[in-house]
Amino acid sequence: MRDLTYPPIILTAKTLFRALGQRFDLTGTEHVPREGGVLLAFNHVSYLDFIYGGLAANPSGRLVRFMAKREVFDHAVGGPVMRSMHHIQVDRGDGLASYRSAVDYLRNGEAVGIFPEATISRAMELKEFKSGATRIAAAAGVPLVPVILWGTQRLMTKDHPRDLSRGTTIAIRVGEPLHPSGEDPAAEAEELHAVMSRLLDETIAAYPAAEQPPGAWWLPARHGGGAPTLEEAARLDAEEQRERAARRAAKRAARKS
Repeated sequence: MRDLTYPPIILTAKTLFRALGQRFDLTGTEHVPREGGVLLAFNHVSYLDFIYGGLAANPSGRLVRFMAKREVFDHAVGGPVMRSMHHIQVDRGDGLASYRSAVDYLRNGEAVGIFPEATISRAMELKEFKSGATRIAAAAGVPLVPVILWGTQRLMTKDHPRDLSRGTTIAIRVGEPLHPSGEDPAAEAEELHAVMSRLLDETIAAYPAAEQPPGAWWLPARHGGGAPTLEEAARLDAEEQRERAARRAAKRAARKS
């Protein structure tokens, strides 16, 4: 693929990271192969995860093509930028098209990024995984590499104002590749979830204590933080979905009147 915009966008992002005095703790990046198709599975705690997630493959010289919801591509500015970087549009009403695109990308030797949780976790820990990641990796015959992002939620996430204060540490931990067979996608998704849960706990434990005080809103309740539990987060997600549905219904009614 020709990449006219991706490299300069990465350069611009790194310049902004330096301007914000951000510190990066990258571990395990050697697990991202330097060539050939590879699917990277990320946890999802921030609106900026796709920006920082690409750094996991940067030491290997790879550009990650992220699978992102259709609404991002519908944006007047963001849409053309996403397409120029060859990211993959995901239409939740037609998941087969994005599945086929991801498999084609991987078979052609690309690095693809996926968020198995589909949406941001308010609990700051892993929600239930969809089986798409394991099914895609198995169909394409490529390794599935788990990646944990931590600290990105402090910058911009759901229910909290953005905070671009200087000196935030961004931790990126890459695990050893998995090799799904596709024989039992649900069980393999559970295995991926277990591996990434362990990586998440390790990442939280290694994060600078001075930046992660007990009770911090971005820390999971299970780790003594102030984030909602998974059960509380599920309730908030359900409320959000109902509100969105109501707004869509109101818009449709307004157009008809």
